[in-house]
Amino acid sequence: MNILLTGKNGQVGFELQRALAPLGTVHAVGSADCDLSDANALRALIQSVKPQLIINPAAYTAVDRAEADAEKARAVNTVAPGVMGEEAQRLGAAVIHFSTDYVFDGNQTTPYKESDSVGPQSVYGQTKFDGERALAQATPHHIILRTSWVVGAHGGNFAKTMLRLAADRDELKVVADQFGAPTSAALLADVTAHLVRQIQREGATEFPFGTYHLAAAGETSWHEYAQFVIGEAVKAGKAIKATPDRVLPIPTTAYPKPARRPQSSRLDTTLIQSTFDLHLPHWQQGVGHILQQIL
Repeated sequence: MNILLTGKNGQVGFELQRALAPLGTVHAVGSADCDLSDANALRALIQSVKPQLIINPAAYTAVDRAEADAEKARAVNTVAPGVMGEEAQRLGAAVIHFSTDYVFDGNQTTPYKESDSVGPQSVYGQTKFDGERALAQATPHHIILRTSWVVGAHGGNFAKTMLRLAADRDELKVVADQFGAPTSAALLADVTAHLVRQIQREGATEFPFGTYHLAAAGETSWHEYAQFVIGEAVKAGKAIKATPDRVLPIPTTAYPKPARRPQSSRLDTTLIQSTFDLHLPHWQQGVGHILQQIL
């Protein structure tokens, strides 16, 4: 299979290069190879590669910056997926696109299902949802994977930030009233490869395309997540000043940011597990494996 992969230097794109390698020829591109905010350049790339499958983990993910840079966020998060869908439809190809829990309002007390009403609360969330719609309108042969709290050994993320701050400071204050499941980039990549293999076996006419939620099992708060990460570093013998007991919980209101964060990022993954016969491990398993690599 001829595969075009965007975002090769991101957390998920980096892992996808590994996971997809046995499945075909992977044309992996980053922002230096193709600026996704340039629709014409993106079209030219797709027409040159002529992929049978486009996988798009790339996105404008600077959530706060997007509030003041909506045009760029829309170009990357909304227009680009639509272009991918149009070109894929012309080529007879399929698209796997990554989206986010930010398409929801974050107020629901139970995990969000694919069928629940959306309600983006930020420019980032709105542009990502609009990108879902643009892709879906362009081609029926699409998979949208909504995920949350991505973490990987490659690239920047919350876990690495906590390790760096805990090594320098005697005390940390971390938001304790936002909830989700830290999801490893490796898990996202491996599940994606599983879906690609099924597309190869069944073909586009039989494959159950659509929108799915994909996240690790379990849930935690940012505060408890930070304590877990720092606790693992202490166990590994790292020099840590702010030990887990010195990670203090604070409310979201004590740490204001330009873009509103979802209070709940919980995603119900029943549909993807039952449809593709998957087992999604607990978030601590994935994070623990990543920390072994980082530490």
